[in-house]
Amino acid sequence: MVNAADDTVPAAEPTPAKTPSVASATEPEAPAAPESKPTDGKPSEEAALPSAQKRKKPGIPPRRGKKLRNHLRNVEKKLREAGPVSVKQAVAELKRLKRSKFDETVEIHINLGIDTTQSDQMVRGAIPLPHGIGKSVRVAVFAQGDNAAKAKAAGADIVGGADLVEKVQKENFLDFDVAIATQDMMAMVSRLGKVLGPRGLMPTPKAGTVVPATGDLAAAVRDFKAGKVEYRSDKTGQIHAGVGKISFDDQKLIENINVFVEQVRAAKPSGVKGNFINGVVISATMSPGIRVSI
Repeated sequence: MVNAADDTVPAAEPTPAKTPSVASATEPEAPAAPESKPTDGKPSEEAALPSAQKRKKPGIPPRRGKKLRNHLRNVEKKLREAGPVSVKQAVAELKRLKRSKFDETVEIHINLGIDTTQSDQMVRGAIPLPHGIGKSVRVAVFAQGDNAAKAKAAGADIVGGADLVEKVQKENFLDFDVAIATQDMMAMVSRLGKVLGPRGLMPTPKAGTVVPATGDLAAAVRDFKAGKVEYRSDKTGQIHAGVGKISFDDQKLIENINVFVEQVRAAKPSGVKGNFINGVVISATMSPGIRVSI
């Protein structure tokens, strides 16, 4: 006889629940990576910069105020409609337009009718202005022997021979505005062409900064200390130079401008055909240019 209890299927044993390991219970969850914001193809560092820094570009001045922009626009329109004026009127207008607190430099700009591709049409020289340029000029003289003593007596700021040449060459000493050399020193000074040339300080006979053996070194030093102005045409056929300060009397500025223009006119190269001086403009450091009829 079969027992009824044997026909029943035994119940399946329950599987024990998995207990979490100690390591997984104690370890914190890793933080989710932050979402990267699109930068429209720009580097993340540039995107983090303030907008003012991103707009800042070298060589571009800050934006002028609306009132100043309108004022300058009206002044330029008035000067353009007036056309070329006399030197006396131009100087008076410059003083009327003065708005800065410092003593501005009065500049002259001359447009020459020269061919800048022709080396014989380059214009260069030096002009002793009757009333100077209104600033102290530091003069360095390359001389030796008696010439060095003459230069010091005439008021040169720096005087030296081979020692000064070595100082400029090795120490890049350029603490001067004008360099004058005697003829016997040019063999040594010529080695400084790469240092002095790009800065417009290289002595040259055309500019009157190379004094021959029969020349007057003391007079050359005094002329440059008093305000002798060097000039030369640039690659666009223009001459730019300072002719005084806005604080000068009107008559002094007029005389300086007239002397400068006449000296440039006298330096006309023989190869130039037609008009030599196409136009003259004077301006101050912070003012628009005024065309002058000369």
